[in-house]
Amino acid sequence: MTIKSVNSIALVLFLLTICSITVKAQDSKVGTWGIVTVVLPGDSSHKWGGYTEFQTRTNNVFSQFQYYEVKAGVSYDIDRNFTALLGTGRYTTFDYMDIGKGPTTTETRFWEQITSNQFLYRIKLEHRYRVEQRWVNGDYRNRFRYRLNVFVPLNSTKIEAKTWFISVFDEVFLNNKVPNFERNRISAAVGYQFDKSWILQAGWINQYNYSAAAKSDKDNIMLILMYRIQRKNAVQREHVPTTSD
Repeated sequence: MTIKSVNSIALVLFLLTICSITVKAQDSKVGTWGIVTVVLPGDSSHKWGGYTEFQTRTNNVFSQFQYYEVKAGVSYDIDRNFTALLGTGRYTTFDYMDIGKGPTTTETRFWEQITSNQFLYRIKLEHRYRVEQRWVNGDYRNRFRYRLNVFVPLNSTKIEAKTWFISVFDEVFLNNKVPNFERNRISAAVGYQFDKSWILQAGWINQYNYSAAAKSDKDNIMLILMYRIQRKNAVQREHVPTTSD
């Protein structure tokens, strides 16, 4: 992918965000998630890594901006299949009918997670276990998450340069207060890895929220742009193009 192509994608995402703020508000059953991630992965010579991610969400398809998050983390490769990570993020939600009122919900979050990968020829499995400490509008909460992500390359046995792939995941969100089941996410996407660094995915994600008072269920179009930082003279290994959300 050329610098010109990257600039074009960035311009499109910027224009879509501007449009999402100005479109007349109305309720919608389908929204949009846009995710941009920069990753410094570990390898056989370097145990430490990290990432940063920016995400926006809209109530309607590419319109009615209502949410953004910024987060980052530091990772350590225990071995080639196990990675530990410490992360933090800021999450802000707006009333899409009146952005000018300011945020309706603000959250600061810290978390600890372990990721385990299994490479079974073409099928790549990622198990992610996460414990979160959350301050939502000043109130402290705990949360526990497990995600199973399955990747299948289509024109190669590995996900590497010039590879098409499918990604499917399901994630369960639990907390230590009744009702313990808080949320479920399920997603399916098609992706393409252009070279060692650039990866693009497009697909669908459904988020189901549960509470004693009300339930909500929403489908979203999901677009993910990922850039991997390449270290000089690093010994390359296969990495799955996982989202950090």
